Amino acid sequence: MKVVLIGLGRTGSFIARQLRAPGVADVHIHDKDPKRIDMVADAMDPLVSVSVYEASAGFQPDVAILAGPAGTHFRTAEAMVAAGSSVVSICDDPDEVADLLRLDAAARDRGVTVAVGAGFVPGLSCLLARWAGDQLDEVDAINVAKAGTAGPACARQHHKALKNPGRDWVGHDWEVRHGGSGRDLAWFPEPFGARDCYRGALPSPLLLQRFYPQASRISARMAATRRDRFTSWLPMLRPPHEDGGPGGLRVEVRGMRDGAVETIVTGVMDYPSVAAASVATVTARAIVIGEAPVGADGLVTWNNPGRRLAELRQMGISVATFAGST
Repeated sequence: MKVVLIGLGRTGSFIARQLRAPGVADVHIHDKDPKRIDMVADAMDPLVSVSVYEASAGFQPDVAILAGPAGTHFRTAEAMVAAGSSVVSICDDPDEVADLLRLDAAARDRGVTVAVGAGFVPGLSCLLARWAGDQLDEVDAINVAKAGTAGPACARQHHKALKNPGRDWVGHDWEVRHGGSGRDLAWFPEPFGARDCYRGALPSPLLLQRFYPQASRISARMAATRRDRFTSWLPMLRPPHEDGGPGGLRVEVRGMRDGAVETIVTGVMDYPSVAAASVATVTARAIVIGEAPVGADGLVTWNNPGRRLAELRQMGISVATFAGST
């Protein structure tokens, strides 16, 4: 099987190091920085054939993993689908996620998969929401909170998201609220702890609502400091770090089970760059071995989320769970 990896930033570099699956022996990598290509190629598994991907050469992969910055995913995914290739995108920009979802009909016609938002949030958050939802007879509310960033591109998207409006699914309709509003104290797994989280331009509600249209509330928040909120309307005042460090994810799902209201809370504390890379790698592996659904949608639509989570656990991504009934 032939795989193309486009984008070798912090998360893309981790994907390259992890990218090995049954049948994957030919990996083509691409980045606008030639030095980064050489560095990543030297660090990859020696059992995998590595070469530089050039779109003009006419090479067509079985799976393309898009790990570049927001704004670079849709056109590439569109071309890949038209040529009969599956796609894994880690994009977390809500506008581009919406564009990728519109590839569903084309993907079904070609019999390929477009995994939309297959990173940390969305991505791992979608798997956790589906896993929790499968434990319930019906799902009424989903709340997602995230903290931390991966590489520089992720930090820039985080900065952009905080200043733009967020959308919550409330009472079977969308409500648009100001970015930076809706303060909520979210508790992430220790040692990360609690963070104040706010609305922003986040794609998780869009992906989750497509699978849980009967839910009365779906929302997403992102952790931010007072300085983050006050400076969100300005250009970034300093270059982002090469890696944003540890981060957190919390997914709360409320619904009914056996006639009682139940809330299931799951969470992860890890480096978002590592977690996003692991999710993208696991997703690509599932496509390679034929365990992925045809069409374009988020990972919340994939059956057997427990299997994906077990694979992530083997890669070092641990999920904490708390469940309570009222």
